[in-house]
Amino acid sequence: MPRSIDGAGIDRVLSSAVERGGVPHVAAIAADADGVIYEGAAGVRLTDAGPQPVSTSTHFRIMSMTKMVATAAALQQVERGELDISQPVADYVPEFADLPVLDGFDGDTPRLRAPTSQATVKHLITHTSGLSYWFWNADLKKYEDVTGLPNVVPGDLAAFGAPLVADPGTKFEYGINTDWLGKVVEKVAGTTLDVVIKEGITGPLGMDDTMFALDDGRQANKTAVHVRGEDGTWGSAGNVLPDDPQWWAGGHGLHSTPRDYIRFERALLRGGELDGVRILDEATVDAAFTDQLDGAPMPTVIESADASITGTLTLGEGWTWGYGLLLNTVDLPGARRAWTGAWAGLFNTHFFVDRSTGVCASIYTNSLPFITDEAWQLYGDVEAALYSSL
Repeated sequence: MPRSIDGAGIDRVLSSAVERGGVPHVAAIAADADGVIYEGAAGVRLTDAGPQPVSTSTHFRIMSMTKMVATAAALQQVERGELDISQPVADYVPEFADLPVLDGFDGDTPRLRAPTSQATVKHLITHTSGLSYWFWNADLKKYEDVTGLPNVVPGDLAAFGAPLVADPGTKFEYGINTDWLGKVVEKVAGTTLDVVIKEGITGPLGMDDTMFALDDGRQANKTAVHVRGEDGTWGSAGNVLPDDPQWWAGGHGLHSTPRDYIRFERALLRGGELDGVRILDEATVDAAFTDQLDGAPMPTVIESADASITGTLTLGEGWTWGYGLLLNTVDLPGARRAWTGAWAGLFNTHFFVDRSTGVCASIYTNSLPFITDEAWQLYGDVEAALYSSL
């Protein structure tokens, strides 16, 4: 039986965050190995469309929470002996070899050079290939501005032309690595990423509401992405994430519901198994929750390069990266224990899996920018309220 907790404190955190206007809406869910121990929500699905409350069955764009799902698909291929993550990415996707390193600018002219080494598939999994995102790298943002190269969110294949911003293996640089990993997975599987994930992860786990392209019924259950107007109130910015991209984005393309995604979290919490279905070997899950940076430094601060998209990520000391997961190497007072695996999505979704305490949880809005003070406080307050009741 799932453990029993007093969820009233979490309820108050959610309702207070919406009432203060810090977020347009929020849904949260927590579970242990045996089942869901909390679920709650506050606010409406569309702030400009009347009283349609969000719930843990509402569809959210989970953005980079997609990454761990795509990473799990790659790790399944490793377990079957189909994929060797120590091999160069270009062995699987030859066009990767054409990517140069952006080495600064002469005025508005990019300086490009060849990388000093080849990126491996493991570099993609650990964000050490040298690829980045425009919103956390000023040079890449300028490159996209001066060349007209699209970023990955609109779903244009041209985005794969983005250069590296560092030599492979030299540093953690968060970026479009998992989109490239999705292309590797597709090449190995001989089919598209949506099929691989459905057959290997969401299907076996009964995650029937988790998918790249929503049908009409699920579209009607989806939130809008919300932004603040000049008067400080929340309004819809529309869909933002395209429903008909040119590729299935392993880095950010999935939609899910809190009730669905918690099943994936519980499978990780239980060492790769849920309800008698095993999606990963226990040793593989253990490796995912272990430092995999191979000596590459983990930044303590990642500065925003586009304030309309995200704030600055301030981690501080004591953090590293595993397979698809941010890991804290020390206990956080009154919160997650050391070696908890976590990550987030650009539209302010967040999850963590604490194997020491035996709980997992996730928190959802669909709003921009990412990493506002209010959203970051909400994450922390929900976590503190959860742990105070365990």
